[in-house]
Amino acid sequence: MRMLRTGALLAGIALIGAGVTGCAAPAGTDGPQIVVTTNILGDVVENVVGDAAEVTVLMKPNADPHSFEISAQEAAQMDGADLLVTNGLGLEEGLQQHIDRTEAAGVPTLVAGDVIDVLPYTSEDAAGADDPHFWTDPARMVDVVDALEDALAGIDGIDVEQIRDNADVYRGELAELDEEMSAAFDAIPADRRALVTNHHVFGYLADRFDFRLVGAVIPGGTTLAAPSAADLRDLTDAIDEAGVRTIFAESSQPDRLIQVLASEAGVEVEVVELFTESLTAPGEGADTYLTMMRANTERIADGLNP
Repeated sequence: MRMLRTGALLAGIALIGAGVTGCAAPAGTDGPQIVVTTNILGDVVENVVGDAAEVTVLMKPNADPHSFEISAQEAAQMDGADLLVTNGLGLEEGLQQHIDRTEAAGVPTLVAGDVIDVLPYTSEDAAGADDPHFWTDPARMVDVVDALEDALAGIDGIDVEQIRDNADVYRGELAELDEEMSAAFDAIPADRRALVTNHHVFGYLADRFDFRLVGAVIPGGTTLAAPSAADLRDLTDAIDEAGVRTIFAESSQPDRLIQVLASEAGVEVEVVELFTESLTAPGEGADTYLTMMRANTERIADGLNP
């Protein structure tokens, strides 16, 4: 089992241009401007930044990171950022043209997927592709915080001491989360540690906490794909063979397909909803990264324990 790492992986920080101070703040704003693509990373960045800079998160609550779009004003904010933080690894499919444009224009960019130990998808239908869902492992999020701390510390006008203090506090919260998840999952019998979802999201969680990935309803690594009848038959056979009685559906997507799968399996299967690729609005159960992970941990443990 991989241990939490606290050393910064600086080699993966994509700081484009002459340095992290190359872009001026947009008109009408004061101080450094940080723009973040996804709301999961946005929450992490906000915790590390505090009030040392202004943070703009492009992805709205409950949105799909593969397909969300931005306005012309938000695109301009990307162009004027002192630091752009992206997930990378092909996650932001609908935003990639904007990311490529801003990087080419010299906007300093931290690609979180470049500073973590990347896993490939384990499924044959996504063979050869890197898995972008690293946030399901809190240990890898420590690597992101390490790299973020160093990228922020290089921006003119930012309170470096505040950034360092905030990063230390948040690393402690991630370590606490990791311990809670380990304790909850250790209580699940080994023969019941099997995950079936409607999208390939939990490869990093499975790697960190010793789960088996039985399969996913949607093939490949993107929610833009759709399962065929053959996909559903193959997955049904795998579920029967594994003896799975709980399957997990993403909260950001309709669960019709996974309900059909439960019916096709011909056994009593419980469908449990998880928060996966997006945070929710406040009051909806997963409005921060830490609450999202704790909610999922509780639901997985409850769903798989006898």
